[in-house]
Amino acid sequence: MHTIQICLGSSCYSRGNNTHLGVIRKYIAEHGLEAEIAFSGHLCENLCSEGPILRIDEKVYKEVNLSSLYRILEELKSKDDVTSNP
Repeated sequence: MHTIQICLGSSCYSRGNNTHLGVIRKYIAEHGLEAEIAFSGHLCENLCSEGPILRIDEKVYKEVNLSSLYRILEELKSKDDVTSNP
């Protein structure tokens, strides 16, 4: 199981995570990943100048935009596809 945490601090939220929140929820639902991904919001990573911030498991993604968000989600899904299909 993976954990995705999205920063909902005012800086990250206003710089794009307000949109990313819905995109991630939709992606999880459309790909049937509800049982494989725990998704939550949290306040401030203290990296405001490098936001919007997204954390997947222990990795922090900085300056996330829609293009990079889709790439990140596809990479996460691809890793799971490889490991679940020997």
